[in-house]
Amino acid sequence: MDISRERALEHASIPTLLMCLAQVTGEERWLLPPFAPARETQLFGDDTGGLSAELQATVREATLRMLDALPDASPALTAEKLRQMMSVCVGETVGEEYVPMFMEEMGVSGRDVDWNDTRSPAAAPTFTVLVIGSGVAGIAAAVKLKRLGLNFRILEKNSDLGGTWLENNYPDSGVDTPNHFYSYSFATKGDWSRYFSKRDEILQYLRSVASSHDIADRIEYDTAVVSTVWDDIEKTWTVRASGPTGEVTFSANAVISAVGQLNQPNESTFAGLDDFPGVAAHSARWTPDLDLAGQRVALVGTGASAIQLLRNVAETAEHVTVFQRTPPWVRPNPDYHRTVSAEALWCIENIPHYARWYRFQLFWRFGDSLLPSLRRDPEWPHPTRSINRHNDKHREQLTNYLESELADRPDLIAKTLPGYPPYAKRILIDNDWFKALRRDNVTLVSDGVDFIDGSELVTSTGDRHRADAIIFATGFDAANMLSSVEVIGRDGRNLRDVWGADDPRAYLGIAVPEFPNFFCLYGPNTNLAHGGSIIFQVECQIRYITSCLVQMIESGLDSIDIRPDVYAKYNDEIDSAHEQLVWSHPGVTSWYRNSSGRVFSPLPWRLVDYWSMTHDADLSDFDSTRAAAPSAVG
Repeated sequence: MDISRERALEHASIPTLLMCLAQVTGEERWLLPPFAPARETQLFGDDTGGLSAELQATVREATLRMLDALPDASPALTAEKLRQMMSVCVGETVGEEYVPMFMEEMGVSGRDVDWNDTRSPAAAPTFTVLVIGSGVAGIAAAVKLKRLGLNFRILEKNSDLGGTWLENNYPDSGVDTPNHFYSYSFATKGDWSRYFSKRDEILQYLRSVASSHDIADRIEYDTAVVSTVWDDIEKTWTVRASGPTGEVTFSANAVISAVGQLNQPNESTFAGLDDFPGVAAHSARWTPDLDLAGQRVALVGTGASAIQLLRNVAETAEHVTVFQRTPPWVRPNPDYHRTVSAEALWCIENIPHYARWYRFQLFWRFGDSLLPSLRRDPEWPHPTRSINRHNDKHREQLTNYLESELADRPDLIAKTLPGYPPYAKRILIDNDWFKALRRDNVTLVSDGVDFIDGSELVTSTGDRHRADAIIFATGFDAANMLSSVEVIGRDGRNLRDVWGADDPRAYLGIAVPEFPNFFCLYGPNTNLAHGGSIIFQVECQIRYITSCLVQMIESGLDSIDIRPDVYAKYNDEIDSAHEQLVWSHPGVTSWYRNSSGRVFSPLPWRLVDYWSMTHDADLSDFDSTRAAAPSAVG
């Protein structure tokens, strides 16, 4: 498709163009009034930056002139200049502490760990690392281990890579983080077809990254890790796995769990389910041959997967009954259903620095800029409905949206308006949820299912609802982390016993005492509930783990084990921080909290804080052992 530059620029983000102009030309005027964008106050971005039509036209015309006379290289982007540009771009002060992090994100400086000696130490190829899982985290880990020249194996229980994006193929499954941000910093992708891509495109992206970095052929498929046991004499892990040829056993110097939090479906155990005559399936176990056309469907749950799949199921089913325990807060996003136009794609591919600055805006908007609104204000006079002034503003905006979508259905407004503060439970993006609830063939039941009697679901109030099929959109058993693998550490300590059924803890979400050389990716308290991209978190964690491994090898260490005092202090700080945040709001239950009310899943820190914590491993936080020197001969 032949697109004129003028037409393409009509679809460009003005704040992004301003940053491109400032970086390419070095002209200060693009960072000063009247061009400085206004601060965003709504739930979603404004591509105009608050500039008048005349000023927008000036920016576009200047961009055309810039493209006609591109210099061989842009002026060097100093830390001071980057901070100024970031602050102007988002209309608020970006703290100095963000500069090093965004120097990496913008490609000005590198994120990877390197050997201190430019030659890879001789021990590197003999140091073996096991990576469990080939989802988002496992792929990234393999890429970085390969770069360092380390010997690794990556085992995958499924027949293909992708993890959650392979397994969750229910209708309309997709990201709720913009995919220009939900992507690796070392493998950014400009030609997304949508702003919020669906499962198939995300899965294809992961396959392409694995292929382009030559790790796809390194993955051993259909091979599930059964157990990994620490040998304190050999200082290795003995791994037992079940694969296509039967059971195999091998040793590894280090183990990286890339299993994550959202991999074991929260299977429902309603009394009578075994005798239900129809199809009963969890959304994470959807199969292509699951045909619900003309059937009466019971959809149990109103979380992320239910929000995504309802409209599709309702279009074909005779009737859908949605069973809701607690209504979710649902936010609009004008980009959620939009495809990326050819004009917008042209800007990403042809305007210098456009892709990076566009990604930065998403990073800021969906990240740390939100966290202050989730902190309790002890002086706030309305603590039951919200936790501070900004949080109350979010409540007002979300309530107005809900009421506008259901203006002709006061009965549904009463059922769907949450009574708790926004973000106390996972906030969801509207996939025509309210429109689907208004359909004549959809009924919302605000009572939980008590038991199943034949083909009827019976609620706690005794009401009965007949169904031909049941879809459980009940999420995952996130608290029972790493339950699929038996991990036995020093002195026979079983990780299942240490964590119990629902209380996982780790230093930085990565390391646990008495489990030497064992590291978690997307572990406890690393989930992003205030925004951000889990891929960013994973890259931070891999940076930390590879920093540990490089230091171990270069220092001649054969084991490192996080000190109990360091571990305990960190987890006390985690719990203390969460007491001040919305996820600990009294009376609210969510999958972020365990049975005792402890918040085990979300990260309480700013992204920049976690980036700093994980950037360079300090091995003084670990107890270590040194490899024995070869004995003398003669």
